[in-house]
Amino acid sequence: MNNQSSGLQEFKNLVGIKFQLYNSLFTSLPFHRIEKTGIFLSLLLTYCEEGYHKKLSPVEIIEEFFSKHFPGGTDREKSDILFRFVQYVERQVVLFDALEDAAFTSVNDMGGTGSLKHLFSEIIQYSKEKELKEKLTDYDVRLVLTAHPTQFYPGPVLGIINDLSRAVIQNNAAEINTFMQQLGKTPFFKKNKPTPYDEAISLIWYLENVFYHAAGKILSSLKSQFPDAVSDKNPVIQMGFWPGGDRDGNPFVKTDTTLKVAESLRAALLRCYYFDVRRLKRRLTFKEVDLIIAEWEEKLYQELFTPDPSRPFHFSDMLKAMLKIREVLIYQNNGLFLTMVDNFISKMRIFGLHFATLDLRQESSVHERVLNIIDERDEIFPGDYDELSEKEKIKILAHLKPVSKTPYSDELTNDTLACVRAVKTIQEKNGESGCNRYIISQCNSASNVMEVYALFLLGGLKKDQINLDIVPLFETVDDLHHAAGIMETLYTNPEYRAHLKKRNEKQTIMVGFSDGTKDGGYLMANWSIYKAKEELTRISEEHGISVIFFDGRGGPPARGGGKTHRFYSSLGKNIANKEIQLTIQGQTVSSNFGTVDSAQFNIEQLVHAGISNDLFSMRKVTLTEEEEVLLTEMADISYDAYTGLRDHDYFAEYLSEVSPLQFYGETNIGSRPSKRKNTGKLELKDLRAIPFVGAFSQLKQNVSGYYGVGAALQEMDKKGKWKQVKNLYNNSPYFKTLLDNSEMAMKKCFFPLTESFSRHPKYGKIWMLIYNEFELTKKYIFKLSGKQELMSDYPIEQLSIQMRERIVLPLSTIQQYAIVRFREAESSGSAMKKIFEKLIIRCSFGIINAARNSA
Repeated sequence: MNNQSSGLQEFKNLVGIKFQLYNSLFTSLPFHRIEKTGIFLSLLLTYCEEGYHKKLSPVEIIEEFFSKHFPGGTDREKSDILFRFVQYVERQVVLFDALEDAAFTSVNDMGGTGSLKHLFSEIIQYSKEKELKEKLTDYDVRLVLTAHPTQFYPGPVLGIINDLSRAVIQNNAAEINTFMQQLGKTPFFKKNKPTPYDEAISLIWYLENVFYHAAGKILSSLKSQFPDAVSDKNPVIQMGFWPGGDRDGNPFVKTDTTLKVAESLRAALLRCYYFDVRRLKRRLTFKEVDLIIAEWEEKLYQELFTPDPSRPFHFSDMLKAMLKIREVLIYQNNGLFLTMVDNFISKMRIFGLHFATLDLRQESSVHERVLNIIDERDEIFPGDYDELSEKEKIKILAHLKPVSKTPYSDELTNDTLACVRAVKTIQEKNGESGCNRYIISQCNSASNVMEVYALFLLGGLKKDQINLDIVPLFETVDDLHHAAGIMETLYTNPEYRAHLKKRNEKQTIMVGFSDGTKDGGYLMANWSIYKAKEELTRISEEHGISVIFFDGRGGPPARGGGKTHRFYSSLGKNIANKEIQLTIQGQTVSSNFGTVDSAQFNIEQLVHAGISNDLFSMRKVTLTEEEEVLLTEMADISYDAYTGLRDHDYFAEYLSEVSPLQFYGETNIGSRPSKRKNTGKLELKDLRAIPFVGAFSQLKQNVSGYYGVGAALQEMDKKGKWKQVKNLYNNSPYFKTLLDNSEMAMKKCFFPLTESFSRHPKYGKIWMLIYNEFELTKKYIFKLSGKQELMSDYPIEQLSIQMRERIVLPLSTIQQYAIVRFREAESSGSAMKKIFEKLIIRCSFGIINAARNSA
């Protein structure tokens, strides 16, 4: 509690007070009418806070503001003022981000609970060195960077945040002022959609500038503290990468993109190695080692700038050279600069020649379509193939022969075959880890998995050449319920089992939270995943398979995020815990891993979560059978409540009309379309989870982060089971973490923003359903926790959210005003329609960036 109190005070001093101080700099910046903009924006904020208190609508608040301060202004003049407010708030959000990043090491206890320092003391205290060594033989944390479109900052702005944070830490007032001026002049709006390659380059920046340094530090620290425990064969930390390999719903990702991204990853890593070797060269000036390091500086330079195919670059040779240097330092130079060399070797063991494993991903229906097109020309299937049983189909798929490289008439088919052939090319250049996983989204049968296996056979690979894990992704509630049966079918298939034997009897299974919450609501999605993992663990163990779970987790609780490390440390012994694998996407990349300090802190938390879950069994709280029955009952009730809302006749229309959903595709933040199918009418099943969750977050309603939880808790209370629920909350870290994350989603809600819709003839009922469920959930969470404020257990995060939400309140108000005015202009044919549309889109940037994990 003391650490939290001191951290909260530090936050108030280093973020709260400094924000007020540096925010005043904006008013002195030499831009067109910027001073007045700042003054009027603070007035608008007051109008918003007082107006919502008086139950005014956003339109009424904005019009009252204009009538008092800009009477007689035209719509175009008013919109110009609103655009300047938006630009001003965007920069306030960047300032707040930079201040939080700068204060990170002061606000967070870097050596406290969940850190490596804490882990070391626990292991020594409980004499767990032997168990740690055993755990670390195959335990990994894999962070997979994805290009899911929830990051609105363009590259130059990310750079300013980084530089501004550094200037704040150094208290360099002159630099701070200069960066603030740069911020005022730098555009935030992307005029063109990024290509998949653009997205890759943006994320490679984080690999080079953050993960390369943070991961190296962590592995070096582990090896330094427990040299016998850390195996040279297992680096503990691994990186994954989706931009350039993720084809699901993204027609712009082609095979040449994949190859280009793989090459860029390798080149970026070689740059990092080159600069590290140059730094080492300045220190390793001793006999023998000076020649070795100079030789490798030259080799890295040649490979980077003048590669010669006749002189291939061998990673293993470089590693041997560094180990030789290490030996010479120990035996001839008293270990001088050994720490620097060890740190570099740690980085080499983590990143190899690939930097991050480039995952391939495609939707199962695409594979079916491609196979049908191949069959039309090459007759790979018998005529009655569609009528065959699942097992008969699998048998055929497992024995297909290569097809000729003559192009097909269908571009997607050609690219799919080119993609599977490209895996071998990437592995030859970057090593096997460069590209060794193929993820199948919307996987709902065993044959979906074998279809990918078949594509590699058709592409010309022999069975013993398929050096790649085939990873099914189960997302919807229904798919999760059938997952264990699908895997059992695969485990009992001789061909697939032979493939698993080649992959060290390991099976990676991905579970997706996003589509689960969209499909079944927060509680049912989380509980379905928990139960699926339990069942998949049991079945895999029965068949002698080591199962590894890969979690598709977005930034917010509504998409599986929130207190991620607490989630992992709360899993019981019935769920496999060999590795922690999860996606890092959107603003979560910049908010949790934007600096070396924050990345090191958050990776340490994940490393600690998996190790402590196994080593300290006294803390492992596995749910009892009675508790599981209770959670199943609550999940079923919440599912009924959520589907009652989801299936309402006007639900999709409400989301489309009231939120900025229809403008999501125009924000130019991602290369991927917001819908899987390009149909005119909005169908929830085709809508991607990111825009679904993002739209509700901008409405400040966050439906999929809590809806159904209150209904479930109320029903338990009515049935006389409140004591059991209370015991579950007090004794189960899993259930407590679920509700903590729900509180975070609720803390970001603000219903007065849309309260005027409570009286809408068409959408009033939907608004009331959402609002009543929010209030019900809040009431019962307070009853459970005994607290009177959401997130009161996490005062620093609570204050951060409160401050961020206040900064963007004018933006949310302007956006709702613009949506209403856009609808009016649309029906009247006014020329202002395009201007209001642009205003809606611009507001999205600030609102989502401020939330940091909103979609």
